[in-house]
Amino acid sequence: MPESDDDLSFHPFTVLLGIILGSLFAIAFCTGIVGLVFWVVEDESPRVSAELPKLIEITCIFVVLTVFAAGSFVGSLKRASWRYAALAGLWVGLLLTGSYYWP
Repeated sequence: MPESDDDLSFHPFTVLLGIILGSLFAIAFCTGIVGLVFWVVEDESPRVSAELPKLIEITCIFVVLTVFAAGSFVGSLKRASWRYAALAGLWVGLLLTGSYYWP
């Protein structure tokens, strides 16, 4: 049976990108929920209030990484010509995030 342009390609690398996408989404979602809780109880605790800007920064970093991972995953799945740009963005984002948090 010949493959059409609409066929999805599940290669091992695509599966790995799916795992990375899920992990980044989970981090972004959880830090977002924690940020929401911190925002709600911000008036009751000055320590929580002091941590909120850093938590928002972390959430934004991981949301951007999630977007790059989603683009890489979809591009790899559809074998799109732009998938290499999305993969490059993902790798650069991961390296920058790692260098930002590395001691």
